[in-house]
Formats: sequence, C-alpha cells, structure tokens
Amino acid sequence: MKFSEELKLENEDIFTLIKNHPFVEGIGKGILSVDAVRHYVQADYAYLNGFMKTIGSAIGNANHRNDIAYFSALMQFSLHDEIQAHLCFCEYINVNYEDLQGQPLPPTGDHYVKHMMYHAQTGTTGEAISALLPCPWTYYEIGKYLNETWQVSDNHPFQIWIQCYANTKQDVEEMCERLDEHARHASEKEKASMKIAFRKSCQLEYLFWEMAMSTEEWPSLKEDINNE
Repeated sequence: MKFSEELKLENEDIFTLIKNHPFVEGIGKGILSVDAVRHYVQADYAYLNGFMKTIGSAIGNANHRNDIAYFSALMQFSLHDEIQAHLCFCEYINVNYEDLQGQPLPPTGDHYVKHMMYHAQTGTTGEAISALLPCPWTYYEIGKYLNETWQVSDNHPFQIWIQCYANTKQDVEEMCERLDEHARHASEKEKASMKIAFRKSCQLEYLFWEMAMSTEEWPSLKEDINNE
C-alpha cells in the first residue's frame, strides 16, 4: 500500500466528518448563512496567504530542484485558481471580494497556519507536504462528493465553487505521488512525523468549517467596555 493510501485509510473518519459537516451540506443544498459565508471567505483568504507562505518556507528548505519546481506550481494554483471559488461565495452574499480581504485569522485558522509553518520550517520536505496535502485533498473529496450527491446544475448558486474543487483530481494525485516518493526514502521516525502532520491538518480542516459556521472570533470584552 502506498503511503498516501495508508494516510487516507487512517484518516477516513475525519474525511467523513468533513463531508458531513453542516457548512459542506449547505453548499450542496445551495443554502448557507450570509454571516457564515462572509466569515469563511475572510478567513480563507487569510489562510491561503499563510498556505502560500508555508510553501515558501518549504521551498527554502528543499534540497532538490524538482521539489522547488513542484512547490512553485502549487503556489500558483493557490494564488490564482482559487479566486473563482471565493468570487462564487461573494456573489451569493452580494459582497465585493476586496471588502473581505485583509482580516486577521480567527483562532482556528491561526492555529492551522502555524501548524503547517512549523512542519515546513523544522521538518523535512516530506513533513511539509504531509501538512499541506489535507487542504487540497479534502477539498477535492468535498467537490466530488457534492457533485455526485446533489447532481449540481448550472443554476446551482455554488456550482462554480463545487466544480472548482471537483476537477482537482490530477493535482491531488500529483501531490500524493510526490509524498509517496519522499516516504519511500524516509525513516520510520520521519514517517511517523509525517502521519502526525497529516492527521492534525485533517482535523484542522474540519475545525475550519466549524470556525466558519460559528463565526469564531478571538475572545474580547473591548466592545462591551467601550460601550459602557
């Protein structure tokens, strides 16, 4: 069994939780809270900035040019292709995309980015890929699941969002192949670290949806104090 297949099997519980999350189900049904969508886009824009910075750290620590070339291509996808998914959500809530940019990450998103960055800065390239992979992989699984379950048509409000990720099979397979290549040359200790990085990212992917649904914010009494 390939290392990536082993990871998928070991984390099937989290993949299932993600596909069954109320926010994801709302995408399929075409009905979501405006506040939840707004919070998601604000957080995901900031998260993707952190994702790309993590890729930059992974490039800095990479020892082989083929890894550097791969990470550079991955950054381009995050920088350009995922904009269409965000614009789809912005159209649904009738808000300009630019108005949702530049916001700080909520606690879960902040934790997620720092988790990925830790493995990119202190671990091997295999660890960095393991921490980064759950984001594109779970989104591909979500897109595929929603496309098959809801038989999305052109008039579905989230059709562009769903298709954006349902069509990323090749990208995910390439990332899995790169991870498998590193796993073949990794020690048992390194593979254990790769598994930990992967599972925690999967768990944080689930919590990211929770964060959007609950419109999670940093705790503060400042507004209450200022209004007294």
